[in-house]
Amino acid sequence: QYSPDNVAGADGDHDPTEITFPGCSCLTSSCVVHACSCLCHGENYNSLCLWPTDKEEEYARPVFECNAMCQCGESCQNRVVQRGLQFRLEVFKTEKKGWGLRTLEFIAKGRFVCEYAGEVLGFTEARRRMQAQTSKDSNYIIAVREHLHSGQVMETFVDPTYIGNVGRFLNHSCEPNLFMVPVRVDSMVPKLALFAAADISAGEELSYDYSGRFHNLSITNREQKSLEDDNSLRKPCYCGSRTCASFLPWDSSLFSTP
Repeated sequence: QYSPDNVAGADGDHDPTEITFPGCSCLTSSCVVHACSCLCHGENYNSLCLWPTDKEEEYARPVFECNAMCQCGESCQNRVVQRGLQFRLEVFKTEKKGWGLRTLEFIAKGRFVCEYAGEVLGFTEARRRMQAQTSKDSNYIIAVREHLHSGQVMETFVDPTYIGNVGRFLNHSCEPNLFMVPVRVDSMVPKLALFAAADISAGEELSYDYSGRFHNLSITNREQKSLEDDNSLRKPCYCGSRTCASFLPWDSSLFSTP
């Protein structure tokens, strides 16, 4: 079943349609940084492009867009991901990777491409679905973990297996042309937004790194050892990049007991 936006999962723990943010009180057509409560972490976009992370920073800044409760106009430049697809994309059959997704037009670096939308699940339901899968089943469940300054970790689980959008057809690449950023609009339940990591030509397949490393940061020795230990359970990677890790990223936490 196609849905352009996230929906509440079977466990009902998280309702992505609920509006819990108060919204800004800006009376201008487009909000400006420091004057808008939604932009307290800094400006998010410049001419529809995501502001690049400073080279000194290792992690992405939080992104909060203006929402349904905001007094600014629909043309506000801080409303990008919520507007949905702006490019013509095509689902196609790849040679080795099953279905894939490609763009039919040029996409500039930093532009929002599409959301990875589906059922928003709690940890227990996500683990139950993962453990019910066989080696022949395709896995679409994504686990996104955001590490806060307080030491807390916020987890978001999205499953587009039964209800989802075109994002479910994106393949993994060890050298992707998209990267994922959690973007919040109406509540703390994020939209998993995919932005262009480089200029993308028409006809080029779209891909992102399933491991979630922001802009493909180098893997640590501890992560590498963990991945090698799990190789017997992992699926081969056919991305064909020069730095291919040979296997698709693997998250063993959803298979472990609480």
